[in-house]
Amino acid sequence: MGLIAVNGVRLYVERGGDGPPLLLLHGFTGSAATWEPLLPALQAHFHTVAPDLIGHGRSDVPADPARYAMDRCVADLVALLDALDIDRAAVLGYSMGGRTALHLALAAPERVSALVLEGASPGIADPDERAARVASDAALADRIEREGLQAFVDAWERLPLFASQQRLPEATRARLRAQRLSHTPRGLANSLRGMGAGAMAPVHDRLGEIAVPVLLIAGELDGKYVEISRAMAGAMPQATFRIILDAGHAPHLEQPEAFVEAVLGFLVEKRERPART
Repeated sequence: MGLIAVNGVRLYVERGGDGPPLLLLHGFTGSAATWEPLLPALQAHFHTVAPDLIGHGRSDVPADPARYAMDRCVADLVALLDALDIDRAAVLGYSMGGRTALHLALAAPERVSALVLEGASPGIADPDERAARVASDAALADRIEREGLQAFVDAWERLPLFASQQRLPEATRARLRAQRLSHTPRGLANSLRGMGAGAMAPVHDRLGEIAVPVLLIAGELDGKYVEISRAMAGAMPQATFRIILDAGHAPHLEQPEAFVEAVLGFLVEKRERPART
């Protein structure tokens, strides 16, 4: 564990376990700590590599929003795999991390052996909707820098997307809130500006290029991402779609046992299977 230099920035990385490599990519406001409750189960089968993505956690927080662009984040992850002497890894990504995993698989398919995408999307296809999202993300980024993290996190936790998380045990919610408050205003703001859902180029028309096995996961209560994930699964040649019952946007947090069972059942079965070409 520690800081690893890639392309002029330093990424904080947590590693552990034995076996084939599994790259874990957290969501917006998350960090490597997102995965801590799942690590005992995952590390029984895999060597996990969990970076804090740029602008998050203990990784660097560049001043230039352009440094957070999705293509540069993907290049950082390829450089990270190089630095760790990992030729190919399975990749598990949640929300923003899922979008990043998808772009990694498209930009460097030779480095990805399998994908697990949790609450992820291929971007926003409609140009007007995408422009509106860019504007709303920019406004949110400005508000984070103007009002500070606590005001932002207070509002973020009240979003309907996270309503089901209010049922979590108090200790779990406190740990999640502490993670969200552990960042810097500039890091989160620039992450929105550089690699938010609006800033990210949509890849709907490229999903058929992904030849490796893919597991798409969505929570039963997360209706929007159930439909997105189902549509994505239909566009990929080796995709499986799994709904986690009684979970919202973060099944890994809300139903961790069912989530781990789904992930391990998929990856352990698929990791030796060659990709179709």
